[in-house]
Order: sequence, then structure tokens, then C-alpha cells
Amino acid sequence: QVQVVESGGGLVQAGGSLRLSCAASGNILSINTMAWYRQGPGKQRELAAAITSGGSTNYADSAKGRFTISRDNGKNTVYLQMNSLKPEDTAVYYCAARIFKINYRIDDYWGQGTQVTVSS
Repeated sequence: QVQVVESGGGLVQAGGSLRLSCAASGNILSINTMAWYRQGPGKQRELAAAITSGGSTNYADSAKGRFTISRDNGKNTVYLQMNSLKPEDTAVYYCAARIFKINYRIDDYWGQGTQVTVSS
């Protein structure tokens, strides 16, 4: 009854930019933290960036200065603007959202992931 769907991945050359989007829909009262995680080949999933409902942000050291996370609370959507991309940014990017639902439960939801490939 809650869906989280990412879009915007693809193939880009090193130094290029991509913008990821993630929209949550369903029986939602509000959304607390929304975040982007990534999992590169042979690596563990790691946090790339997170943003609270109030707009406070947190970034992985590798993302600082290059990635910008933002959200539109009215659309239940979070974005990740990625600039100056490097081959090591290649990963499947997952959106996560902590959602307060109409049944007054709070649960974490994940999207299916979107592939980002940065060529050198």
C-alpha cells in the first residue's frame, strides 16, 4: 500500500551529472527521513545522502561537495543531484523513506534501485 519508486539512473561519462528522483505514494500521512543509499560492485550498501522532513542533510564524505539531496514534501519526492561524477560512483542507488502511515505505523520502505554507471 506504500510504493517507493526511483528514476533517473543511467550511463554518464566521468565529470558528468545525473539527477535521481524518488517518489513515495500510497497511504502516507507524512515522511520523516528520506535517503539515498548505494551499492557498488562487490561492496556493501552505504549511505550516500539523507534529508529530514525539516531539510537537515547528511552526506557521505565521498559525496560532499558533489552531491546535493533535496525534497519536495508536497510531492513526497526526494532528489539527488550528482555532479562531477567519478567511475567509483558506479552503483545501484536505492531510495529509502521512513513513512508514517494512515494506520499510525512507522515503517521503512525501499525502492527497487536504479543503476548509475560512470565511464572513465
